[in-house]
Amino acid sequence: MKKTAHRNLLWVGVLLLASVWIIGRHQRAAAYITEGGTVFGTFYTLTYQHDGSLRDTIEGALRSVDFSLSTFNRQSTISRINRNEAVTADTLFAHVFRRSMEVSRATDGAFDITVAPLVNAWGFGFKESAFPDSLTIDSLLPFTGYTRVSLSADGCVIKQDPRIQLDCSAIAKGYGVDRVAQLLRDQGVENFLVDIGGEVVVSGKNSQGNPWNIGINKPVDDRLATDNEMQTTLRIDRGAIATSGNYRNFYYKDGKKYAHTIDPRTGYPVQHSLLSATVVAHDCTTADAYATAFMVLGVERAGQIAQAHPELEVYLIYADEQGQNRVYASKGMESYLLK
Repeated sequence: MKKTAHRNLLWVGVLLLASVWIIGRHQRAAAYITEGGTVFGTFYTLTYQHDGSLRDTIEGALRSVDFSLSTFNRQSTISRINRNEAVTADTLFAHVFRRSMEVSRATDGAFDITVAPLVNAWGFGFKESAFPDSLTIDSLLPFTGYTRVSLSADGCVIKQDPRIQLDCSAIAKGYGVDRVAQLLRDQGVENFLVDIGGEVVVSGKNSQGNPWNIGINKPVDDRLATDNEMQTTLRIDRGAIATSGNYRNFYYKDGKKYAHTIDPRTGYPVQHSLLSATVVAHDCTTADAYATAFMVLGVERAGQIAQAHPELEVYLIYADEQGQNRVYASKGMESYLLK
């Protein structure tokens, strides 16, 4: 009896120690931190689980992207290239340039970072401009096109025409998200959400222990971004999400709507039924670029390219012949849709 009692006391002691260890471990779990600010002319939001703020390190990473790729920063690498200064591309610019060329080739030129003169001419770029006529557009097309620019082995941008100007705004936000996400991973952060102007990377779980919920807005004309009605919600624990649409950045002239998505091949704003394109990919650089390209290409061609690239999942909102909104979702995207 004494041995049995002693053995029971030992087990009680072990269980108590285990309980204390589990409780202590739970109490030491790092809190979720939410921070935000402005970058690239838009807002960013971060939520991550860590034992202290990484804000200074994160903002340093964002500044490095801005100093490389922002056309609104006159001292950035891309601004100096646009002024034809003698400059060697930094590693950030070189990475984005090469990825841009890959997406341009995959989308038959629907994505094109040489679109800057056309975007500026229509009043959507980094220079103010009046509404262009057809002669203006025709005069700009000869020095746009991704095949007219390249990057040498020593990091110099080679232009076939010095009037070529670059605009990476359709891929730079996604790349900025990727940089911050990688920084968090390098710091051992497993659970996080990074959002820069609607371009998102998520990993792990939210503070409730569930996958992250990412909303897709209904494509309603809303220049002030005050209408946040959701079309659907994605539930995802790892991946990058980017959405492009023509319902926020547009203007009307003579009763006709002109949206910010410019077809680099024609020089004119796109006029078709696709209202919004959401892409899920492994990285946000890729998702951002393809979302823009799909808005240029329209529903049918976007769906074809998505099927040819199984690493991409797409959710397209378009208007049918009666003006009613319809949805095309790739098979893999359906697994992310919150029922």
